[in-house]
Amino acid sequence: MSTLLHISASPRGAASESRTLADTFVGAYRDANPDRTITHWDLWDGSLPTFGPEAAGAKMAIFGGETFTAAQTAVWQAIDATFNRFNGADRYLFSVPMWNAGVPYILKQFIDVVSQPGLVFGFDPNEGYRGLLHGKKAAVVYTSSVYGEGRGPAFGTDFQKPYFEDWLTWAGITDITSVEFRPNLATADPDEGRRNAHAQAREIAKTF
Repeated sequence: MSTLLHISASPRGAASESRTLADTFVGAYRDANPDRTITHWDLWDGSLPTFGPEAAGAKMAIFGGETFTAAQTAVWQAIDATFNRFNGADRYLFSVPMWNAGVPYILKQFIDVVSQPGLVFGFDPNEGYRGLLHGKKAAVVYTSSVYGEGRGPAFGTDFQKPYFEDWLTWAGITDITSVEFRPNLATADPDEGRRNAHAQAREIAKTF
């Protein structure tokens, strides 16, 4: 049974443009696929473990072929559970607002937690990294309120989409589609762009 997992990275709930666009996507996806499972993971719900000294030590222990300490074993169980929650879906919807030209720190935390050897990636000393998340696809909603293509450097730089889609590809997810809503704050009426973005989200969801 196919499962769509919506991972939301905005803390603004119903006030979030990215979350609202994702809700439109989910509604259209549900209408087109009533037999499929849809789940939601709000990264701000407190369920995401930290990635601190013990976790970093455990990761390096894997690379070095060393045995975990008791503390490392405990933290790795939380990491493994987080990955399994993520890996249980074959389709992903990410709603990602732009923060300071990049992604929200909670999404970076998620990436750092799940991106582990033997889980998200394999590594060969001669061949380098290989992504392990095969047979999956992702849709990503990107929003920003100042940055927009063609607005010039004074309106910011996009380290949001290039970074996140590089991570998806690195992890082995190459079937990626996106919806972008980037209204200019100086524009009096962003409603047309909003309507177009929601229409695009609905169309993509129908065949996702």
